[in-house]
Parts: sequence; structure tokens; C-alpha cells
Amino acid sequence: MKTPLERFLRYVSIETTSSEETTTTPSTETQFDLARVLVEELLELGLSDAKVNERCYVTATLPTNVRDRQAPTVGFIAHLDTSCAASGANVKPRVIEYKGGPVALENGTVIPETDEMKSLVGDHFVVTDGSTLLGADDKAGIAAIMAALERLIESDEPRANIRVCFTPDEEIGNGAAFFDIKEFNADCAYTVDGGPGGEINGETFTADKAFVTVTGFDVHPGEAKDTMVNAARLLAMIIAALPLNRTPESTSGREPFIHLYKMEGGVSFAQAVFLLRAFDEESRRENIRILNAAADKIRPLLKNPEEDCVVATVQQYLNMGYFLKDFPETLSLLEEATRRVGLVPKWVAIRGGTDGSRLTEMGLPTPNLFTGGRNFHSVTEYLDVEEHEKATQTIVELAKLWAGKKG
Repeated sequence: MKTPLERFLRYVSIETTSSEETTTTPSTETQFDLARVLVEELLELGLSDAKVNERCYVTATLPTNVRDRQAPTVGFIAHLDTSCAASGANVKPRVIEYKGGPVALENGTVIPETDEMKSLVGDHFVVTDGSTLLGADDKAGIAAIMAALERLIESDEPRANIRVCFTPDEEIGNGAAFFDIKEFNADCAYTVDGGPGGEINGETFTADKAFVTVTGFDVHPGEAKDTMVNAARLLAMIIAALPLNRTPESTSGREPFIHLYKMEGGVSFAQAVFLLRAFDEESRRENIRILNAAADKIRPLLKNPEEDCVVATVQQYLNMGYFLKDFPETLSLLEEATRRVGLVPKWVAIRGGTDGSRLTEMGLPTPNLFTGGRNFHSVTEYLDVEEHEKATQTIVELAKLWAGKKG
């Protein structure tokens, strides 16, 4: 029987970085490399319907062993891709015992010690050499699910019907874009895509993306007086008018933010993309109002104020907590499973999103559970091996708890 760590070390050797620059699904062909490995492993475990489709969604079923009644069907979901914020190629994982203090990686990069790390002394971490991210987000989730499936197969204890899905392109917001809920056919699901051991998640941000475009007028700078309209300068004025206490780097907990994500342009045209995040509708509306108010300040300087400065917002996903309140058992059993493995469950609202955000909104209640990973999207990313084992055990306990419910 393979340990979660053994599986994880194999998976991180396969590069699966997604890309925001393509319009295909998957956004990168390398995600198929891991998908095919997982299908092969699922078939070896005896999940005979394991497959990967043309869009790189891996699915499989482990039937219930309950024979005297109909058992519910529970899904477990993790994503194949890793963030493009740092390289995910040629990952060189190394397992160390954490003895306290900052952790120096091979290339000189340092994982700084946090207050939380002081409670992890004696645990084992998987780290990189400092030149790439690790890929715990979310290959740790995949490894935990795969190891849990093997344990459930080897055990005689009652289990629910289990459906698994490994999705592409979660990191670029498209993980649920082609997820077939009807075909998946589960009563509920859990993403295994979280952080510290014991943390479980029933809320995420509500997310909007905003595009602010400014159209200027370009002439020779030597003849520009009272004629030139510099779009880039006006866009900079909009950005400067936004409150500094409403940025990601100045907020925490349930505080909302407006994040300048990218910008480009010149004199005749400039555009900025913002990520707007909030946990409640009032804060969400305030984000949009603040951005529009900043745009209004520069409109008098434009030749055509309404046409030449446009603020367009697009909803990305809603706080899954809006919907999960209607599925209390899905949450209570996650809490109970976490307790059963010896951890104190801690409900944390995610300052981000998961595939579960969209899936819950689409009708499949999907809270999130921990993997043991930290510092995601960074070369300082690491995985706590002992907490990763607890994540695997929690999945097993969830399968057993749901077996006691009626389908």
C-alpha cells in the first residue's frame, strides 16, 4: 500500500502548470500527463470506469460495500494544475525534519519562521530547492484522495459510494467550467484543496473581475498642449485614487479588497484588470462603487467622458457559504471526520476560491478540507507530511460516516 507521501512525490515530478494565455481547456497539454498516470493508477486499484475526457477531467467510481440498503454518493475533488505564479517544472522535492526556526533551501531561499510553525517542530516537511513551487496545491489533495481510495478498498468497514474527479485549470478559474454535475451524480462533494491541518472551509470570497479601459488621444508631444489625452496617465490617476487600506497586502480575515492584477497600454489606450473580493454582498457592492467613483474623477478630462472610460465587471464565483447553509449535514460530517482523526476542526473563510465555489453554486454542495500545505503559489511552499496523512484519514472517515446515511 502506497503512502500519501509516496504518491505525492511521484505527482510533483510531473509538470502541470496552467496558463492564462490560452483559451483551450485544458490550458496546457502537460496536465494530460498527470491525468493519464492517475487513470492508470485508478484502474490498478480496481476502479474500472476510470477515464480522462477530452478536456482533461479525470473521473472514477468506487462502489459502496453496503448491501442492505441504498448508500449515498460522496465526491472527492482535487485539481491537476499548479499556479503559473512560479515555475512548476523540474521540481526537486526533499523531505526534512523541522527543528524550528527559518528553513534554508538549497539555492539560498529561506522559508521564514511563522508563529504557527513553532507548533510544528518535529513534523516532517516536503520542500523544494527554492527554484520552483512544490505543487502541494493541489497534488497533495490528489495524493490524499488516491491513498484514501486504496485504504477504503483494503478495509471491510462500510463506505458510501465514492466518486472522484481531478479537474484541470482550477488555478486560472476554469476548474468547474466543464464539470458535468449530472454525470458526476453525487449527493455532495468535498474539495481537498486547503492548508493547515484541521482547517475546514464552508465559505469563500465572492469574486468579480473588473476591466477598466481608458481611451486617449495621441499627438506629437511637441504639439500636445490642450490636445493630447494620455490614457496611461489617466489610468494611473484612477489607480492612485483607490484606497490603500483596501488592497490584499493591507487586509486579512473577512476584510474585502480591490487588487490591481495587471495593467498595460500607452497614450492612446490603457487598461487595468482588477480582482474584487468580498465575503458579503454589501462589501461586494462597495468594491464596485469605489472603483467607479475613482473612474468618475478622471472623466472630465476626456473628450468623450462616458465612451472613453469604461468600467466593466464580470462575476467569477459566489461565496459558497450562501448555499451551504442549506446543507448542514455536509458540513457537520466534515467537522466530525476531522475530530475523528484527532484534530480540532477550525472553520476558516477562504480568502480565495476553490472549484467548490462554483460547484456549490451549480447545485453540488462542496466544502473544502485541508491538505497540510503552506505558502502556495510560492517557491517557499511546503507540505507538512503528518498533516497530509491526517487529510487522508479524514477522507476515509468521511466515506465511513456517509455510509451510515440513507441514499
